[in-house]
Amino acid sequence: MASTRKPTFKPGTDSAKASPRSVNGADARASESAAVISAERQMENVGAAGKGNNTQPKRPHKTGKAKAGRPRSGGNVIAFPEPKRLRTRRHVLWTLLVLAAVVAVVIAGAVFSPALAVRTISVDGTRLLTPEVVQNALSKVQGKPLPQVTETEVNELLKPLVQVRSATIEARPPSELLVHVEERVPVALLKQGDSFVMVDVDGVQLGTAKDQSAVPLPLIDAGAGATNTGLFKAIAQVLNTLPADVLARMSTASAASPDAVELKLVDGKTVVWGNAEDKELKAKALEALLKMPADPKVPVSVYDVSVPRHPFTK
Repeated sequence: MASTRKPTFKPGTDSAKASPRSVNGADARASESAAVISAERQMENVGAAGKGNNTQPKRPHKTGKAKAGRPRSGGNVIAFPEPKRLRTRRHVLWTLLVLAAVVAVVIAGAVFSPALAVRTISVDGTRLLTPEVVQNALSKVQGKPLPQVTETEVNELLKPLVQVRSATIEARPPSELLVHVEERVPVALLKQGDSFVMVDVDGVQLGTAKDQSAVPLPLIDAGAGATNTGLFKAIAQVLNTLPADVLARMSTASAASPDAVELKLVDGKTVVWGNAEDKELKAKALEALLKMPADPKVPVSVYDVSVPRHPFTK
């Protein structure tokens, strides 16, 4: 009686036993292919899973130029040397700045240093005044640093001294101030009571004298209040033009009008001057006439220089 059981088949057991060649041959190649397919699918699944999780892969670094002055770490940066011209310019600039700072410090030290304080005031150019009078007028600059003393300040301090027309200064470190005084020049005397007043070409009163003969200046026959008149100005301009030795020989000066100025010498002779035109030429002509040797046979009483290119005596 035949059996009713169906035969059973288990893949990989009996078949493997029944065909060992298939295991070593085609089945082995099939297994390798399946393994490769499984690996590719696994990579695809991993990629799909990454997309599902919205994870972005990191962006690669750009290979462009780095920002100026900020080289990227990790990249290849070429450091170019600074141009020689720029280095030289920078060095020169720093040197100038240092020198300027040093000069400023030195100047500040000189201007404010007590070592340069005025301790001695020397005066020259005075005839009407004494140096002591000028020094007393400038007492306020004593102890002041020399660089801070100015001519404007000195002239302001000397204004009360009417005899001083102007003054210049000279600093002599470490502590001496030299003052050059230009005084007004007296050109005539004016009668004022029992005394005589010395005046300059501007009519400024420079001093008094008790005796006219003690001062070698001509007397203008007008009161002390006549210094602002046209006649006084015309006479004073003439006297201011004369050389000092010629002026010292004058006794009086007068004028009937600005165009008729006359001078009297101490020996009684007369000088006819005329108007104020050609003052310098007239002064030279008069000086030449006065230097001419005297001729006893031809006495001279008048020197006429009213026409300076043709002066004459009579």
